[in-house]
Amino acid sequence: MTTQRTQPDLLYSEEEEALRAAVRDLLTDRCDAAGVIARTESDAPHDVALWKALATGMGLAGLLVPEALGGQGATHREVAVVLEELGRAVAPVPYLTSAVLATEALLACGTDDLLAELASGASIGALAVGLHTAPGAAFTTVRLENGTLHGELTGIADAAVADLLLVPADDGGLYAVTASAVTVTPQVALDLTRPLATVTLDGAPGRRLGAAEPAVRRALRAGAGLLASEQLGIAEGVLTETVRYLKERKQFNRPVGGFQALKHRLAQLWLEVVNLRAAARAAADALSTTQDADLAVAVAQAYAAPVAVHAAEEALQLHAGIGMTWEHPIHLSLKRAKADSIALGTAGAHRAALAELVDLQAP
Repeated sequence: MTTQRTQPDLLYSEEEEALRAAVRDLLTDRCDAAGVIARTESDAPHDVALWKALATGMGLAGLLVPEALGGQGATHREVAVVLEELGRAVAPVPYLTSAVLATEALLACGTDDLLAELASGASIGALAVGLHTAPGAAFTTVRLENGTLHGELTGIADAAVADLLLVPADDGGLYAVTASAVTVTPQVALDLTRPLATVTLDGAPGRRLGAAEPAVRRALRAGAGLLASEQLGIAEGVLTETVRYLKERKQFNRPVGGFQALKHRLAQLWLEVVNLRAAARAAADALSTTQDADLAVAVAQAYAAPVAVHAAEEALQLHAGIGMTWEHPIHLSLKRAKADSIALGTAGAHRAALAELVDLQAP
């Protein structure tokens, strides 16, 4: 007897569109581009007030957490919608790191009390694995000596604002460590809205949660799949803004957007964004149903990074001189797109994973 596979519905439901509208309204009111740029120039790039509004006010930090633990009991599809809007606004909040990566790792370990803390927004979590790490790649661990943790981990996203760090150790365990027990040193990062840091542990006490390998793998896979939705939001956002700008800007007494060469460039971008939407939606749906999730995530990430970067680069060029200024927000989108292109595995790494999944040998 063969089991028929159901076809995924990649269209947005009414509930998902309502969620999008609510998140976009909040970001319109609380996350203007000038404010984000000003934060990147300060010592506090994270918008903690905005995070509280998202996590506590709207309950979005607990979308993946069961209702019994104070979460929303939603699916990856709803999380994907949130990430689209956060990507569009380049919002400086630790949503991907806390509500996705840390939450998925805790779900794998079955740690109910810590999940409840993250779901309520009372704590911000961070998985202490370099943001560049692909789902199938090796990750750095720290030493467990005499019951305490020792070592250094680099490239940890949003560690500066985290209350709880999930640290893999060389005994194969994943440990919960409070931020006050470690030293967090900022690293220079291209994307100033998602800061990276080095985390140093020198005899830090930790609580063993479970096996690190399956927890980290699950977290990185979900993170990579949902990152495609953030990249979709970036691409859609810059395309929409560029079309609006070209309709308003005039040259030779005509709107620039009416020139055929620019129309062709915008049409090509639109096609790429539409294809990215399908890939990102497929990944989110697969993660929510666990049907061919590895394959869908690899496809989405193999395609997402080049499209997001291309869209942001085209947007900057088509805004001409004003696009090159620090005051214009296009550079925020471009830097986030470039940083995302190596986050959770490069497009090349995901293409290699895809080839292995479908048993396609290299020439």
